Amino acid sequence: MLALRLSRGAHPAVQLRRLLVAVASAGTGFLLLCTLGYAMSHPDNAGGSLLRLAWCLTPLAATVHFAVAVARTDPGTRPRPGLAAIGLGPARLMAVSALTTALSCVLGSMLALLFFLHLRGDLTGMPFDGAASQFLAADSPLPLPAALTLLSLVPAIASATVALVLRPRDLHRPQPRALGRAYGRFGAYTRPNDRETFGAYGRFGARLRRTEPDPTPTEPAGSRAAGAAPVPQRGGPPQARASEPTPTASSDSTTETPDTPTPSQPTTPPRSATAGLPWGIAILAAGLAVEAYASRTTPTPRLALPGGVTTGTPAILTGFALAALGLALAAPGLTHLCGRLLQSARPGALRLLAGRVLMEESTRIGRPLGIVCAVAAGAYAMTALYDTGGPDFGPLTTLGTLLVTGCTVATLLTAAVEAKHARAETTAALVRLGAPATMLRSAAAIRAGALLALFVPLTLVVAELAALPLTR
Repeated sequence: MLALRLSRGAHPAVQLRRLLVAVASAGTGFLLLCTLGYAMSHPDNAGGSLLRLAWCLTPLAATVHFAVAVARTDPGTRPRPGLAAIGLGPARLMAVSALTTALSCVLGSMLALLFFLHLRGDLTGMPFDGAASQFLAADSPLPLPAALTLLSLVPAIASATVALVLRPRDLHRPQPRALGRAYGRFGAYTRPNDRETFGAYGRFGARLRRTEPDPTPTEPAGSRAAGAAPVPQRGGPPQARASEPTPTASSDSTTETPDTPTPSQPTTPPRSATAGLPWGIAILAAGLAVEAYASRTTPTPRLALPGGVTTGTPAILTGFALAALGLALAAPGLTHLCGRLLQSARPGALRLLAGRVLMEESTRIGRPLGIVCAVAAGAYAMTALYDTGGPDFGPLTTLGTLLVTGCTVATLLTAAVEAKHARAETTAALVRLGAPATMLRSAAAIRAGALLALFVPLTLVVAELAALPLTR
């Protein structure tokens, strides 16, 4: 009930994204039902049915990825102060987000089932003069348990993935002290190196013993004779005792200094965006090498995708999949490198701002951008197959291509919206400091132009190299 109330009271832009998730779920469910219809009308061709079912994994993965991106940008399930007091903690909000995603996917699956039954003629008669009966098995009764099982794949996988991605993190996990400011007791900026027992902080001179050497037996006697030491001020530096000399500049190097962040030191431990760059390049090179080697070996029987498009051997398809995976893995590191290049050669304020934002958002933007590049490379390969005299694309192939392309592009745009919301405070601070709006728009244009200048030629080169074995 809470998920339904949050869905009804959401912003129109949020409702539009949920509607797009429902449309993507409907398209994927319709492809799965068409696979069931093909298996019913061709009971002797089990291999072809399994191939069509495996071909549906790509639209399924694209739909789930888009559903996760929409759930991450949903403001209704974002943790807010005070919600935990009424029982809406991080775990409850994660469950609400997963349930909202499941509701959107179930709506799309029901639409797919109604459209499939309409094309079969089970509702109002056979439409389109029975042109779609060849892959819908209109002359056979539809097994309802099998259809519901296939339709439940998208809601189940999408909601489980959303719950896994948005699960509450362990807030009590110790963080490394080297990165960021280390907070001590009651908000102090220092932290003792040794563990203290209960009540040790309240003892007289306890803070002074951390920075001073152990006193000799003669020192306590002298200090008692000299009188009581002054009480140090709260929040200020520890004061010297009456019997001790005033510390000089040479003795300041032995005292513990507050761990304050510097301009070159990040306040939070950043996640390395370039960690997947060498792996992505290696997998991309391995995929292209597998394709080149498989195209020179003895020809083997080729596989045919639904719609009549004849592709290559299983080895060539494996190499192409590896190349696409490597391109997707290397994209965050390339985005980070692009932001670093923008700041080279004496950058001004505009290029410095654009480069810093790209480096900060390289992981959030780079992953969906890499998937878009991989999909574009696959679309280029299919276009090359079409230009070499291959058969026309069938309706299911066209639907699957549009579905995968639309989901990946929508995921990239959703990630851009999430990045914009993440840096809203920074943008507001720049505006308060007097930064003009044209400067912010120019920085966004520079970021988009730099990404296009890097990824468009890279995608074309990878697509051309990956499509060469397929056209032979």
